[in-house]
Amino acid sequence: MERDRQEQIDYLLEHYQHPINRRALPQPDVTIPGGNPGCGDIVTIFARVSDDGEHLEEVTFTGEGCTISQAAASIVMEKLQDEHPSLEQIKEMDYKVLEEELGHEAMAMRPRCATLALGTVKAAVKKIERDRMLRAAGIEPPVAPTKFTA
Repeated sequence: MERDRQEQIDYLLEHYQHPINRRALPQPDVTIPGGNPGCGDIVTIFARVSDDGEHLEEVTFTGEGCTISQAAASIVMEKLQDEHPSLEQIKEMDYKVLEEELGHEAMAMRPRCATLALGTVKAAVKKIERDRMLRAAGIEPPVAPTKFTA
């Protein structure tokens, strides 16, 4: 969907001011912090795996930072909620999908901010898969920190 510059700004502000799934998820299967400590952008992804083991039943975020990082997190949550991709499809998601949503200008000016949430969701999926492999080998996975540390 092609938006002019003002529509793009309004779209980002709407997601920043009224984010989708911005809350901690009770009893998540995985909690992954991510951030750009240099600029203060932080997101924590909470995810619960569906009964089929191949999708995220629910995924939410908390965070703080610039408009782009937080709006992008909301946009990623909306996309995951609406499209319900498999874990494999999430791992394969290209950052270009965000460029379509956020606009070329935001991606070009602030790529780390714009891709923080998607990168953290991908890390959550990888942790889910690693934990499965460890459990299959009879090893209990380590508990990850719930706060991002620089």
